[in-house]
Amino acid sequence: MSASVTVRAAAKVNLHLGVGRPRADGFHPLATVYQTLSLHDDVTATTRDRWSVDLVCEDDIDRDAFPTGEDNIVVRAGRLLAAHHGVSRAAELVVRKSIPIAGGLAGGSADAAATLVALDRLWDLQTSDGDLLAIAAQLGSDVPFALVGGTALGVGRGEVVSPLLDEATRWWVVVPAGTGLSTPAVYRHFDELCPAAELVTVPDELLTALADPDNRVLAAALRNDLEPVAIDLRPELGELIEAGERAGALRGIVSGSGPTCLFLCSDRGSADRVRTTLLDAGHARVLVALGPVSGTHVVEYS
Repeated sequence: MSASVTVRAAAKVNLHLGVGRPRADGFHPLATVYQTLSLHDDVTATTRDRWSVDLVCEDDIDRDAFPTGEDNIVVRAGRLLAAHHGVSRAAELVVRKSIPIAGGLAGGSADAAATLVALDRLWDLQTSDGDLLAIAAQLGSDVPFALVGGTALGVGRGEVVSPLLDEATRWWVVVPAGTGLSTPAVYRHFDELCPAAELVTVPDELLTALADPDNRVLAAALRNDLEPVAIDLRPELGELIEAGERAGALRGIVSGSGPTCLFLCSDRGSADRVRTTLLDAGHARVLVALGPVSGTHVVEYS
């Protein structure tokens, strides 16, 4: 029987997401603070003669939005890693998905990061941390952070990551939308609404808030420049944020480019109460998660 490695990677929330108008290369400059949440995907890698990818998930995950061909980010991650080492290898990649697809939680980036670590361990490539981060940056702005985890500052396109100290426990209520929202579409709409946008750097108030265990301090410092854009495209997101805050959340935000909404709560009890209220209001999937959690790591080697 072929050996396999299973690696876990977490979803993320942007505590701050400042976005500027596009650079000459077409990418938007970002200044962001990421945090990983206790909502994760697992990727199992097994050596095979050719690349393949399969999805295992609950019924409320949109299977149709998950590409199973070689254009999937996990296959691209595997090919990049093999090319970096000059080896001709392939693998079967099974993604056990809990992170919503196209939800603004960086589920695809988490899968890519998990694939890089799984194949590195499976094939004993001993890729340096620096090289793994460089390969991750080729796959997407959020992939390097998915490797690092915790709470971290991201600059450039978000791919240059520096860990930040955050020893507090942050309780979040996570409300995925029934249908995803295209990240490129959100950025195009951002350009239409904010053609002269200046990059908002991470304020000192947010960095100071990370050192305070009182979640009310952090709640007051949260910011997402893409939130009004996502709400303009999907007005029900604004209504959801208002409902969550009325239910007792300290602050509701759109996660990244949306459409998932997250609610920062004062403690676990408050999070449970907000969750119950939103479930009673008819939202099909409402989760409680904590952050920050560890970055990408091996959970099984068989």
